Amino acid sequence: MKGQVMLITVLVLSGTILGATAIAGLLMVYQLRQSNDVINSNKAIFAADSGIEWRLYKFFKADSQICKECPDGGVCPGPNFENGASFQTTCELLGGGAVPTVKVKSTGTAGNNSRAFEIILQ
Repeated sequence: MKGQVMLITVLVLSGTILGATAIAGLLMVYQLRQSNDVINSNKAIFAADSGIEWRLYKFFKADSQICKECPDGGVCPGPNFENGASFQTTCELLGGGAVPTVKVKSTGTAGNNSRAFEIILQ
């Protein structure tokens, strides 16, 4: 009887240790996959930053209306990236005072990564 209890204890402890190491290994694989895509993450960050800069350029230099869309109703041509990244911006007027508050959000995408920046002008 004592031998059976010892065998069951060894099997339970071995199974617990095996399960814990399998879970830890799986978490490490996910971390390695995530850290391996640093290049696309940086591309997405720079694309999102370019989207904010593009909207601000349109406001200060081009048409003086930050949320104005193109006259034909389409999307105004923005910068093109050679590295495959892209961005999309949204613009929202908040408040109806004499000087409205403007919220601009830019989302950059590269590969499977998306990064976003938001700026609020008051």
